[in-house]
Amino acid sequence: MKANILGVLLMERKTLGMMIAELRKNQGMTQLDLANKMGVTDKAVSKWERDLSCPDVNAFPHLADVLNVSVNELMQSKTENRSPKKNVKEIIRLLFKGVALAMGIAVVVLSVLDGLEAKSGITMLGIGLTCLAIDTLQDKE
Repeated sequence: MKANILGVLLMERKTLGMMIAELRKNQGMTQLDLANKMGVTDKAVSKWERDLSCPDVNAFPHLADVLNVSVNELMQSKTENRSPKKNVKEIIRLLFKGVALAMGIAVVVLSVLDGLEAKSGITMLGIGLTCLAIDTLQDKE
């Protein structure tokens, strides 16, 4: 049964907190039970399971023993890959698309209301197309 549980956990690549929660429940323990065995508070276990914090690295062997798994199996959890560089790049791309869309909508609305000079409309569409071009070029990098 232990191998089946671990196989499912490892295939789904759960976070460390998700693995701790599931393994704890499979052992029939409450958060307080696990906390008492680990020498921490139940609030600490709750934070582990919600991925707000993680156990001290020195506690991993004891935690693995309490949860009846190896340290290696416990460490197979998925880590969130949220590098700041990636997030900034995604935000910049979203901004370029938003500016392009806003320019297109502004040209249409102002044209319908007869409040747009041709030169201003061409400038606005040029800005929008430039933003789309920059976004497209980022795809090729």
